[in-house]
Amino acid sequence: MPDKDAEQDGDLRIIDESGEDYLFPAEYFVLAELPDEAARLLISSFAA
Repeated sequence: MPDKDAEQDGDLRIIDESGEDYLFPAEYFVLAELPDEAARLLISSFAA
């Protein structure tokens, strides 16, 4: 989830499957670019 304040501190805001959000150091993650269709499917699976 985009969070400018968290990014300035080197953190990422992550939302888990229950809808709760947490801050983690960005270095814990590797960001991956997904094809548009894959991103849509992933997002829609959480909206269900």
